Amino acid sequence: MGLLSGLVASNLNLKPGECLKVRGEVSPDAKSFVLNLGKDSNNLCLHFNPRFNAHGDANTIVCNSKEEGTWGTEHREPAFPFQPGTVVEVCVSFNQADLTITLPDGHQFKFPNRLNLEAINYMAADGDFKIKCMAFE
Repeated sequence: MGLLSGLVASNLNLKPGECLKVRGEVSPDAKSFVLNLGKDSNNLCLHFNPRFNAHGDANTIVCNSKEEGTWGTEHREPAFPFQPGTVVEVCVSFNQADLTITLPDGHQFKFPNRLNLEAINYMAADGDFKIKCMAFE
């Protein structure tokens, strides 16, 4: 995976309707990176995994959820506005029904809130991505 960014934040208390903005730098030799959001590492309402070239996927965003340590069904999003060696911003907002992910080019897609979380308290970043800035709106 190269250098792990490994940032973990807890007690975020992100509420429905609020937006989490994450800005970071994609490594020049990026293979993939991950943003995990949820209650804790075993309960994720969103596993957001842009894959430049990893696990047999090229230039694909793979999303999933994890409940009590068990992965759900993968969702693949064909939009891929990421390039190695650039600074990008991703915004995530949610409600009881689903999460809305806004990509750096403004493209949005939804992913179901399978865990019906009422707050997002946990975020972890991993892989070829260094977080520069996080903001709540």
